[in-house]
Amino acid sequence: MREVNLRRTDLNLLVVLEALLEERSVTRAASRLGMSQPAVSRALARLRKLFGDGLLVEGRGGYMPTTLAEEIRPTLRRTLAQIGHMLEANPFDPAAATGNVRLLMLDLETAALAPHLLARLAIEAPGLDLDIVAPGPAVIEALENDAVDAVIGAIDEAPSGICRRGLYGDTFVTLMRTGHPAASRKLTLNRYLELEHIVVSVTGKGLAPVDMALARMGRERRVRVRVPGFLTAVEIAAQSDLIMTLPSILARTAAGMGRFVALTPPLDLGSVTMNLLWHARHQDEPRHIWLRRSIAAGAKALMVPKRADEGGIL
Repeated sequence: MREVNLRRTDLNLLVVLEALLEERSVTRAASRLGMSQPAVSRALARLRKLFGDGLLVEGRGGYMPTTLAEEIRPTLRRTLAQIGHMLEANPFDPAAATGNVRLLMLDLETAALAPHLLARLAIEAPGLDLDIVAPGPAVIEALENDAVDAVIGAIDEAPSGICRRGLYGDTFVTLMRTGHPAASRKLTLNRYLELEHIVVSVTGKGLAPVDMALARMGRERRVRVRVPGFLTAVEIAAQSDLIMTLPSILARTAAGMGRFVALTPPLDLGSVTMNLLWHARHQDEPRHIWLRRSIAAGAKALMVPKRADEGGIL
């Protein structure tokens, strides 16, 4: 069997061949393809050389396909149709989608965002299920290995190959339990530092935003407990005199049933941006584009204009 070097073969000739076999006329094939008659004639000559066959011969009323042309015609039609389907930019149909969406984020971020995302999935993509993966030290590797579809968190830097967009910006509040001895007094920096703190740290390493701000001032606080998740920290704070400082949206999510007082931290912590990260290989994938838009819409629903005022009960 004769071998063909596809790298040296103009596959556009197959499109011309299909038109010629359908129209059985160089003139009609040229009109159908938007080409000139001489260009189609030259293409036919190249096709005859490629296949080692006349393909189309003169007959009564126009060209007639040769035996070989008739044999390859069904395969040609099917192959070009399959290539067309492969290249066609079919939009992702969430209503018909099945499977899992895997997101990596902290527990309190999940508690805040997941209800809004699930409400959207129930309407637009009822066949999709949501899997939440707890973060660990290998967050970027999870994206690189396709262990998750996306990561949501306060991650400000990403390596090459990882895309990032901001979901929302937020400020910090300090939570202490209702009835805390310090809740009725103005929270000065000295009082803040006299209290004992809970810190959420996934890896157990590095400084929290509060500690970095304090370090710039030459001050430090007592971190009594360091835990890997917000919900654990919230429960500890609700049943002790330990306090915690966290983004206000997460504080609103955690601090239901009037269990906490929210105070403005007595130092400038700036703002925090919750980001969405994904691998660049999925940048133009219709399913992933829809997922990112859905996550962004869910995050937008979190942005309630009302914010806790100093001394307010959450």
